[in-house]
Amino acid sequence: MVAQAGKDLLLKLDRAGDGTFVSVAGLRSRRFALNANPIDITDAESTGRWRELLAGASTRHASLSGSGLFRDKASAEEVRAAFFAGALCNWQIILPGFGTLEGPFHLSALEYSGDYRSEVTFEISLESAGALTFTQLS
Repeated sequence: MVAQAGKDLLLKLDRAGDGTFVSVAGLRSRRFALNANPIDITDAESTGRWRELLAGASTRHASLSGSGLFRDKASAEEVRAAFFAGALCNWQIILPGFGTLEGPFHLSALEYSGDYRSEVTFEISLESAGALTFTQLS
């Protein structure tokens, strides 16, 4: 993956649950992580007591965190409603030069902050909550 502008990583929400994704915020900073936790099969007879892992098996999850400004009042209300409902919503993450990741995420944190001389900003954290699909950019 060649260098890309950080502003090109987009976060979109399927508001109506119909597969139509809309950008909800202008994220100024963002972090996206894919993780695969290995399955440990070590037992008393493992050679030299070295840890053994089960090949081809792991528990995968994705997480995204970021901070910025909501796109508009409707976006702020939609994200806030999803948080208070504890709803699992379909989100889409567009990774420039890589592809699109899409699927259900749990909105695990929503924080607001502001300085008396500037706008109110927010921080958001999402954790995957099911199978995700990946579409490679062509």
